[in-house]
Amino acid sequence: MSVAEKTLSQQAIDLENKYGAHNYHPLPVVLSRGEGVFVWDVDGKKYYDFLSAYSAVNQGHCHPRIVGAMAEQAQKLTLTSRAFYNDVLGTYEKYASEYFNFDKLLPMNTGAEAVETALKICRRWAYEKKGIAENEAQIIVCENNFHGRTTTIISFSNDPVARKNFGPYTHGFIKIEYDNLVALENALKSNSNIAGFLVEPIQGEAGVYVPSDGYLKAAKALCEQYNVLFIADEVQTGIARTGRLLATCGNCSCEHKDCSGTPEVKPDILILGKALSGGAYPVSAVLANDPIMNVITPGSHGSTFGGNPIAGAVAMAALDVVKEEALAENADRLGELFRSELNKYIENSSICKLVRGRGLLNAVVINDSEESDTAWNICLRLRDNGLLAKPTHGNIIRFAPPLVMNESQLLDCVSIITKTLQEFE
Repeated sequence: MSVAEKTLSQQAIDLENKYGAHNYHPLPVVLSRGEGVFVWDVDGKKYYDFLSAYSAVNQGHCHPRIVGAMAEQAQKLTLTSRAFYNDVLGTYEKYASEYFNFDKLLPMNTGAEAVETALKICRRWAYEKKGIAENEAQIIVCENNFHGRTTTIISFSNDPVARKNFGPYTHGFIKIEYDNLVALENALKSNSNIAGFLVEPIQGEAGVYVPSDGYLKAAKALCEQYNVLFIADEVQTGIARTGRLLATCGNCSCEHKDCSGTPEVKPDILILGKALSGGAYPVSAVLANDPIMNVITPGSHGSTFGGNPIAGAVAMAALDVVKEEALAENADRLGELFRSELNKYIENSSICKLVRGRGLLNAVVINDSEESDTAWNICLRLRDNGLLAKPTHGNIIRFAPPLVMNESQLLDCVSIITKTLQEFE
């Protein structure tokens, strides 16, 4: 690489460091183009993307169907606000509601906004439908959760980096251990003011923790027993990432293409984002049936950009791609292959402890402490070897490629990963 080329990358990094808030610690690579499973840096080097913008780019970078829908709509009408109707929103709401088998959809922009929306819906339902005294509603969450970084959400996080010096915190949340049905039932039966249980079907940011078989189904049954709303945050796990349309489908026997069978768990409130737009545009949504969603009335919630025509057009195209290209089936098959191949290496590895995940949401646990920089250094070497991934929680590397990846590409990536790990044995 020439001095001039190095300068090009460094200039971009220096600009961000000087003029941008330092709320991220990016891997030192400057990307300028993406297509399918690949991205290219400003120097023209090609990489496999094994993060997919935290699972926002499930359909692959710059999918022509999605980008085309965005460009076409952008040339006609971009934004009206919700002060007026537009000719796309209703079509999108009907399409997505039927796609996920709910009565209604409330459109927002980001995952954190959608989580906040779900919390508001849950609380209002508790006061107006369940009869909890105003301001007394409690929502159960899980330890090591990640639902975003708004003030309310970090109030029930136990990540010190996300929380420190951002108080005072919002009250009304009870934290229990993830994947612990006894803890959930104890919390439910000891408090009549519980309105909802907010849970990630798989804890992604925490290190891709997959709960025990039957956990989600049993948790939903407990919520029904105690008249509590089961709220599934599928911002990262949804839209085919885990080998099913939704991770709450678990191991149900429904068709992967459209999840037309009976899912293992039907959330009372479903939260979606990220891949709802294929990474092309900020789109998120909260879905629920009428007895829950109808507590929202004019003026009680809103967003200037939520439900804009571009978002609706992009989301419908993104969901079409998931179904027509059978991305859930592909993620399921390639995920099994990925874990099988990595486990062959792990059998004789001293640097890598285990691989876990579902579909194409996986993590490798590095045999070092969370405070070490080993996982970071491995990711730097992976970058050098043509694959981009990022550590989470110090000693865990998350691997989540676009779901349009094929078997040959996946095996090539496994080879890159194992050869890189060998350098650290």
